[in-house]
Amino acid sequence: MRFTPEFLDEIRARLPVSEVVGKRVRLKKAGREWKGLSPFQQEKTPSFTVNDQKGFYHDFSSGKHGNIFDFVMETDGVGFIEAVERLAAMAGLALPAATPDAERHEQRRKTLYDVMELAAKFFADTLASRNGAKARGYLGDRGLSPATQLQFRLGYAPPDRFALKEYLGSQGIPTDDMVEAGLLIGGDDIPVPYDRFRDRVMFPITDLRGRVIAFGGRALEKDVAAKYLNSPETPLFHKGDNLYNFATARAAAHKGASLVVVEGYVDVIAMVTSGFAATVAPLGTALTENQLALLWKMADEPILCFDGDKAGQKAAWRAADLALPHLKPGKSLRFALLPEGQDPDDLARTGGRAAIEDVVSAARPLADVIWSREIEGGSFATPERRAALEARIGELTNGIRDEMVRRYYRQDLSDRINRAFAPESGRGFGGRGARESGRGFAPRAAGGGRFASRGGRGPGTATAVLSRGPYQPASPQLATSPLLRGQRSSLSRREALILQCLINHPWLLHDHLEEVAALEMAHPEAHKLRAGIIAAFANDHHHSPDPSEQAEKMRADLEKGGFSPLLQRVERAITTAAVWASREGAARDDVLATWHQLVALHRQWHSLLRELKDAELALGEEASESNLAWLRDVKARMSEVDGTEALIEGFGELSGRFQRSV
Repeated sequence: MRFTPEFLDEIRARLPVSEVVGKRVRLKKAGREWKGLSPFQQEKTPSFTVNDQKGFYHDFSSGKHGNIFDFVMETDGVGFIEAVERLAAMAGLALPAATPDAERHEQRRKTLYDVMELAAKFFADTLASRNGAKARGYLGDRGLSPATQLQFRLGYAPPDRFALKEYLGSQGIPTDDMVEAGLLIGGDDIPVPYDRFRDRVMFPITDLRGRVIAFGGRALEKDVAAKYLNSPETPLFHKGDNLYNFATARAAAHKGASLVVVEGYVDVIAMVTSGFAATVAPLGTALTENQLALLWKMADEPILCFDGDKAGQKAAWRAADLALPHLKPGKSLRFALLPEGQDPDDLARTGGRAAIEDVVSAARPLADVIWSREIEGGSFATPERRAALEARIGELTNGIRDEMVRRYYRQDLSDRINRAFAPESGRGFGGRGARESGRGFAPRAAGGGRFASRGGRGPGTATAVLSRGPYQPASPQLATSPLLRGQRSSLSRREALILQCLINHPWLLHDHLEEVAALEMAHPEAHKLRAGIIAAFANDHHHSPDPSEQAEKMRADLEKGGFSPLLQRVERAITTAAVWASREGAARDDVLATWHQLVALHRQWHSLLRELKDAELALGEEASESNLAWLRDVKARMSEVDGTEALIEGFGELSGRFQRSV
């Protein structure tokens, strides 16, 4: 649904920002503004401000800023359309109907929602009745308590062909509505429509508002054609556009829970009752593009958790192939493979939360999955076979639509090839890390095998380096990182460049405000200056069309706010004058190109720091060859990031330099 600017303005006029925010934050009047504690992170001193005249809120502690629609989206974890609908209801405004047909269609959908709600109640009541004893026994055997059954509104469809039909008929529901909702099987060749679901445990499927839109039914008898049966496509339900437990998982993911994708309804319930509230499942099909888009709206790197068998491995590979073309900077997948022969339900019952946590925490990046698949079981004893491997990987990376992600994938997988096939003592084929066997070169996947945990369970013996004694963790990179030592004593060059770009080119914040607010800043003064930059940008006078004037006013506001010492520290931290695009007067295209590179490298570096910590901890726990290889691999990738960062330079005549390739 599209909303006209006039309709949105009417909502704004009826709802002051303080009224909307005041439902979640205790506000106190402070001059022309309101102040309160941040709703986005814990703090003791109020730094959250609301200005009704200007129509926005600003949180100095997190850097978040926006209007009433942004606030509802941020705090409730909903999309724009749903935020508008909620605020319109609060303002007492009816949603506009685009056309008379659209209004009739919406009314029809409301009728079908009522039908589905009645069906869910019938199934739940039947489960609780004497006729539901067999179904209750099945659920009890699966470890689903009565409280869990109520939580997920589980039910039972009796074996009679017309049980649901007769109940809904007694409630005044026409047969045509039952057929359209997918509850009955009917058609021109079926003179008397009958119940679709019979003798099955019923799992209601809801939309983002918690309304029942479909059902999944699990057969209790072994000799039925389909163990699981889902509702067909209806005006309410499109299985490729929905996820099981979608609404609950979205709310949990918005609060910071890891988003996990499993394969079945019972698996979702087992994960949720074990403490993983942000767990979803596709609806009887392999993951679709639309479902992938839904996952990325909830989390940057959802974890796909598959059964530990060949089918689970193939499902992981299908998901990897599905995701590759759609990758964006910061948007990817991680993969966790369960122990052989177990699904999440089995694992939850035998090992509880700790066992699931072990699997989820060992989830591997998408690039690892692609690499493991391409080399698994292969013999690469000849140059031709190695060339074929490189060609296959080239084809895969060519399918990535985003140019920046495609470039980094090519670099990553090329480096893996180099490390896999070059002997330790030289750089013949490109790097180190291969071993020769009777079949020739046999590459090793980082971490000890396909989807293996990086906890040291891979094959191999410790090298001479490891036999000298207990491994002492804390590499130079990790020892100086905020992960082990707290905050660094000086600004990093990269953080300084990011801040300088924003100071000299405030127009970046128009399109990248959310991205800027989400960046990890290791140094507390960088965090503080970023908040000051966002606050200064919120002032109306930064909307001048002249970039130079924007930069001048940005600096003036920062100096007025007491940030002069920090501005000087930023200048001192930038040890090279080569990054022209971060300075005033740079061409817009140059600034954008440099900005995207800086942000991508910044995110990659922080991700590698976290992985380095994991690798060092694993090596400290078990001094295996695979753990040492993992540590070396992470350090090699960190060196590559350092090398790539050194190449970032402005270019173009408007930046004061002749055009050159980076």
